Amino acid sequence: MRKFLAALLFLFLCITSWAQEKGAKQIDTFYYQKPLIPEIKQKLLSNINVIANMQSSLRNEFADGEYTRGRFIMNQFRLEIKGKIHDKVYFRFRDRYTRNTMPQSEDNMSSSTDLAYIQVQATGKLNFSIGKLCADWGGIEFDLNPIDIYEYSDIIENSDNFLLGMGIGIQASENHSFSFQALNSRTRTFQEIYGTIPGITESRFPLAGVANWRGKMFGGKWQTIWSYSIFKEARSNYMHYLALGNQLDFGRFQLAYDFKYSKEELDRKGIVTGFKPDTGGDRFAAQDVAYLSHWVKLDYLVLPKLNLSFVGFMDVASWKGNPDPDKDRKLRTGWGFIPTVEYFPFKELNLKFFANYVGRVYNYTQYAKDVLGQKNYNTGVVSLGFIAPLHVL
Repeated sequence: MRKFLAALLFLFLCITSWAQEKGAKQIDTFYYQKPLIPEIKQKLLSNINVIANMQSSLRNEFADGEYTRGRFIMNQFRLEIKGKIHDKVYFRFRDRYTRNTMPQSEDNMSSSTDLAYIQVQATGKLNFSIGKLCADWGGIEFDLNPIDIYEYSDIIENSDNFLLGMGIGIQASENHSFSFQALNSRTRTFQEIYGTIPGITESRFPLAGVANWRGKMFGGKWQTIWSYSIFKEARSNYMHYLALGNQLDFGRFQLAYDFKYSKEELDRKGIVTGFKPDTGGDRFAAQDVAYLSHWVKLDYLVLPKLNLSFVGFMDVASWKGNPDPDKDRKLRTGWGFIPTVEYFPFKELNLKFFANYVGRVYNYTQYAKDVLGQKNYNTGVVSLGFIAPLHVL
């Protein structure tokens, strides 16, 4: 009898111990349930990158030499997901959390979404892209990661730089590539951008064409990003945009220069339109305007972790189509200058801290002052912050 009771007790203890092990919180549950991400998906994720692009700073603002306000601000936060889902299929998505998320009336895409496209590698030298693309403007300024820009020049700042459409890329040789894009010419309706202009009929298919050449010469010491773009905004009304970007690489010292010129039969940038006096009637876009920009960037890597940078640019706004017979075509010249100190504390991480001053000076012609009511002014921003494209995955 005692042996029988002892056997029952031993069996009870074994069952209890096994049950407790099954319910223990710290036990490895790998053998009892499937992984959250199946193994086949884990292989796919190895080709996916998730990047949090951030620029944040303590910002102190000045207007005409007077301190106006200070604040901590997230200048930019762009979450990017990109990668390969097939040997020949690549995708890229990037969204801004510092931009309005309302869908635009023309393309039904949020203005906060920079990129949402797929790219198919047809051959080793030919690819096709379709979706919301980065318009392949020339110029070094626009080619830089947006979080590395402290202030854009007027043409880039006032353009629709991300548009729905399709493109073709051709790698002609190791040092030269070409791209061609057909895009929507705008994200909003004609009425929203230009208003009702007497005698102007909007285009039924507002289309833009962009051609781009990227080249490397002299062993990569001279790099070019040149482009020509044409936009059809209305019947017999076009916008022509030329951008010539050049960069010289001398190791620790780099010099970049952009020339940009935008001739617009309807004022797409809206800068000149903003100069027109408010007469109380319907406000519509100025006609036959032009914008010219010179942009320079110098970088000198003093130490492996310390970089000195200077950006300078000049923007000119002109209005040839002004109906005033006593007009002055040139209306405003704007200057920008950005001296910056950048510190990279970690060798393995692309994180930098910066301190800089962003100065802007706007000078109007006498005609713009007397007739259009404009006046000269200047602004300044002193910032201390960080920039980081953090690779989350």
